[in-house]
Amino acid sequence: MKDKSTSDLSQELMSEASIDQYIRENQSFFANTNVAELLSQLYEKKTLTKAALARKAGMSEIYLHQVFSGRRNPSRDRLLCLCIGLGCSLEETQRLLQQASYAQLYPRIKRDAIISHGILHGTELNEINDKLFSENEKTLL
Repeated sequence: MKDKSTSDLSQELMSEASIDQYIRENQSFFANTNVAELLSQLYEKKTLTKAALARKAGMSEIYLHQVFSGRRNPSRDRLLCLCIGLGCSLEETQRLLQQASYAQLYPRIKRDAIISHGILHGTELNEINDKLFSENEKTLL
C-alpha cells in the first residue's frame, strides 16, 4: 500500500462526499501515536533520568510520571517545557505540538519566536523564561 502525504489526504477529504467512506479508505494513514508514546520515544534517546528531566522541565516528578503514563495531558506550555527539558529539536517539538492538537510554534508571534530560538540554541528553560519576561511575554511556567 502506497503511503499518502498530508496533501493527498487533504485532496481526498475535500472531494469525498461521505466522511464515513473517507475514514474507511484512509484508516491506516491516520496518526495514532499519542503524546505519551512520542515523549517516551524521545526520552529513550536521552541519557537523563526522569528526576533530572522533571527539574529541567520545571515540574514535579509526580506530574511527569502522570504525563508519561498517559494519565495527564500536558498543556501547550507544559509540553514545551518538556521539549526544552528533553533537549528536543525544533522539528521534534513541532511534531509533539501537532500530535497533541496544539498550535505549532510560529515565528511571526514574538513569544513563539523567543521559545523557538531557545529550542534551536539549546537554551535552558529559566533563560527562555527570563527573556520572555523581559519582553513582557507570558512565561512558560
